[in-house]
Amino acid sequence: MSDISTTEQELTKQEDYISRLEDILYLRAGNRQPLAFVHTYGCQQNVADSEKIKGMLVRSGCALTEQKEDADIIIFNTCAVREHAEDRVFGNVGALKALKKKKPSLLIGLCGCMMEQEHIADKIYKSFPYVGLVFGTHVIHKFPELLYHAVTDGKRVFERGNDDGQIYEGLPLHRDGSFKGWLPIMYGCDNFCTYCIVPHVRGRERSRRPGVILDEARSMVKAGFKDITLLGQNVNSYGKWLDEDVDFAGLLSDVAAIEGDFWVRFMTSHPKDASKKLIDTMAENPKICNHLHLPFQSGSDTILSRMNRRYTREKYLEIANYAKSRIPDLSLTSDVIVGFPGETEEDFQATLDLIREVKFTSLFTFIYSPRVGTPAAKFEDPYTHEVKARHMGELLRVQEEIAAQRCAAMVGRTYRVLVEEQAREGVLNSRTQNNIVVEIEAPAELIGSFREVEITEARNWILRGKLK
Repeated sequence: MSDISTTEQELTKQEDYISRLEDILYLRAGNRQPLAFVHTYGCQQNVADSEKIKGMLVRSGCALTEQKEDADIIIFNTCAVREHAEDRVFGNVGALKALKKKKPSLLIGLCGCMMEQEHIADKIYKSFPYVGLVFGTHVIHKFPELLYHAVTDGKRVFERGNDDGQIYEGLPLHRDGSFKGWLPIMYGCDNFCTYCIVPHVRGRERSRRPGVILDEARSMVKAGFKDITLLGQNVNSYGKWLDEDVDFAGLLSDVAAIEGDFWVRFMTSHPKDASKKLIDTMAENPKICNHLHLPFQSGSDTILSRMNRRYTREKYLEIANYAKSRIPDLSLTSDVIVGFPGETEEDFQATLDLIREVKFTSLFTFIYSPRVGTPAAKFEDPYTHEVKARHMGELLRVQEEIAAQRCAAMVGRTYRVLVEEQAREGVLNSRTQNNIVVEIEAPAELIGSFREVEITEARNWILRGKLK
């Protein structure tokens, strides 16, 4: 549990650094307002973290830019979940060398999950000497202090691995959107799946207090947010270790009870903790979206055990089928890993069978990527990448057929949608409550509003519709 006096003292200290940074960054930029570029890799939690980093930069006198060539400060917020994400970071950091040479005063910083891995931080230190600031997920609240030393001491600043188990509330925040927003309710993970690096880089589970979450949700609704997503590595564990009688279903119900016209979503939900109470709460409240992201990862009990997922195929199907029976037009989405070490043809076919039985709206699919520091990285893996790629292709074909059938069944029906963005000239993207994109011909002024749309055409994952 957080020590309030300690956290308040720390935040006061960071406010002092923010006040000092404003003049320093202005002078460093050549007597003009400094520009900051922040790019986020990975999950929605990283996006939420970047909104805090942007908030602290803005409070320090910076303006935000989408052009890194114009920036005085560049921050990459990194992801460690997949090897591909790490490779992209290294490639993009390498491309900054020429920019740093052209503008010596440019400060390049890296943060996020990758930076919590010692071997990655060592590689950055040795191979990218023009990176001046590196910090991990546990010290985001200290960003003003770290930035101050990076621009004033003439030395590179590296800080990571200091998980004090506390939650620092009240950090400045610059939200990326005006009608869709992320609301973290907890941090960290206690599950330790054998393939997953997250508990090692994000720390153990800790929940924000419900009163703080509800106050933030109310402020978002008051500001005009129409779609609020509650975030946690495993939202179903919310409330653990709090000295309050609260669980995730209760929190979700309380958020949905806030007065206003908005939707509330959540992710991610671990199957081992998904309860019928949660499903009943979703079914009983029209503000809670009828979309459940419930990662199953594998349809084989053997593989699930090796993954340390702590549920069985039967348990997963039990909660999935209960959800479909209770929530009309439920959209179920999931994550699945293909080619986990030791996965046999029989194991893979069990995954395909589960996909056919559940009929997911969509899947996030990954070929297994070993992560240094996880138990699975040491598992024997006799199968070639070619076999895994063939399995992935087969899985995608099965899911495409299911998605096409589901979308075709939606033609002729009317849905309430949130209009989100411009897809192309004269065409906007909107989204149903069950998280399916619908293209509509409409003026850009409708972005950010709810509308009724009749589905006129189905194209796999994307639908076309017309305003009612």
